[in-house]
Amino acid sequence: MAWNDLTAAPRRLDTTAQTPAAQTQAGQAPAGQTPAGQAQAEQPPALARLRLFGAFRLEGAEGGIAVTANEQRLLAYLGLHQRAPRSVVAGTLWPDVTEEHAQGSLRTALWRLRRVRYPAVGSDGDTLYLADGVSVDVDDFTQAALRLTGSAHEPTDALPPLALLARGELLPGWDEEWICSERERLRQLRLHALELLSARHARRGCHALALEAALTCVAIEPLRESAHCAVVTVHLAESNVVEAIRHYEAFRRLLRAELGIEPSARLAGMIPYRAGGAARTPSPSAEIPERHDRSA
Repeated sequence: MAWNDLTAAPRRLDTTAQTPAAQTQAGQAPAGQTPAGQAQAEQPPALARLRLFGAFRLEGAEGGIAVTANEQRLLAYLGLHQRAPRSVVAGTLWPDVTEEHAQGSLRTALWRLRRVRYPAVGSDGDTLYLADGVSVDVDDFTQAALRLTGSAHEPTDALPPLALLARGELLPGWDEEWICSERERLRQLRLHALELLSARHARRGCHALALEAALTCVAIEPLRESAHCAVVTVHLAESNVVEAIRHYEAFRRLLRAELGIEPSARLAGMIPYRAGGAARTPSPSAEIPERHDRSA
């Protein structure tokens, strides 16, 4: 059996090549025409869905698709890296064995994947890639986060839903080095995106959504001061001074207990009171500026 046969990409039905007569016999209108009352055909959905946030899951139209541990690792690697040479894939996934053994394990994993309902891996010479019919939840998250944090984002652009940015950790429990580095990259991108989402919602007067995004960021990283700045900003925007003070004091106690330090002057300057009780107004410069992160 040839290597390409083991890693064939799923084929899609192509109706553009049918003749007008063949289309008519099948009950379809000739190309370029739409029968009365019949909507234009939509693009076919993805054949399978690869989920890497939270527990690994490969899903098809009929539900979950069972794959073994080695096939999960192969799909996860290609889902995160899109394309990679066979030698790189084998050496990364099986680093503690000989090259010959690693290549044999890779061939076995590809053969097993070929037997599932939707062939998920394609090949182009020496390069492996995730088949076009497989969508990945990490791609959806990354595209939304980078659009939000990029310099091209306009204030009037639609904002991504919080659920898209607040998904679970990347493959929790997987301790391979290539997973850990990607996990941290996506975590940092998520934190920056949530802070910006909070700032954008606050500027639009959507304070409940802004607070939800900021508190989600705090839950992910409780010691991240910029996330607590986002929470305080929303409380002050709603004139909830007591809520802002309460949150600041809780964070202050947490920092003292965990690190033995005080909040920065920037965060302290946002609170409209001093330790001695003298009231003051927040500094305008204390508001969280929008950042244009280009994290990848």
